[in-house]
Amino acid sequence: MIGLGTIVNAAAVIVGSILGLVLKFGIPERFKSTIMQAISLSVIFIGISGVLQGIFKVLNSGRIDRQYIMLMIFSLVIGGFVGEILKIEDFLDRLGEKIKKAVSKVIKSENSTFTEGFVTASLVFCVGAMAIVGSLEDGLNRNFSILFAKSILDGVTSIIFSATLGIGVMFSSVAVLIYQGSITLLAGLIKPFLTDTVVLQMSMVGSVLIFAIGLNMLGVSKIKVGNLLPAIFVPALWYVVNLLI
Repeated sequence: MIGLGTIVNAAAVIVGSILGLVLKFGIPERFKSTIMQAISLSVIFIGISGVLQGIFKVLNSGRIDRQYIMLMIFSLVIGGFVGEILKIEDFLDRLGEKIKKAVSKVIKSENSTFTEGFVTASLVFCVGAMAIVGSLEDGLNRNFSILFAKSILDGVTSIIFSATLGIGVMFSSVAVLIYQGSITLLAGLIKPFLTDTVVLQMSMVGSVLIFAIGLNMLGVSKIKVGNLLPAIFVPALWYVVNLLI
């Protein structure tokens, strides 16, 4: 069944979020704060490791060389420019607020971290190589192994996120369905343009955004990560341009 990997992934986020919400009531506030800091630091170093993996390569001589730095800068600048025009961050915030209001009418409660949980979890679950490669494998080869593995990771992460950020994390499953589902359905069209090198470059740029998410979670900065999302796809567009030239 095409799309099964994405469906399982979204379900894992929902189940993990429910477990996190159950655990939330038994965790004192001071523990939540420390756990959130621990998660933030983990996200930061996941981002750093992904960037370093993309930037550095080991030569046959044993020396370490750098690569794709200019492409990374170019991708972030162009992606940020496009994101500002499209106002993606504002759209995600408005969407989160609309869902929050709808949910509040049903459960008769107000969650001050709903939008933060929805946006943060959506970005973390959708930004990364596993989401792209796994969705392509799902659409082209009916190979669900990558997305099944991602489902386990996202499920565990959603437990921790929802225990600290609340029910908004659960609704990030919708973003997972739309994002990964779209890639799966379009897999036949975009696969020729996503070589191993292009995927590596996209993953590297995505890791920069993951690093930024971690900084935001710590409260160190307020980077508009949503507006930087188009940067992930710039390496693929650059590859297409090179083919046409």
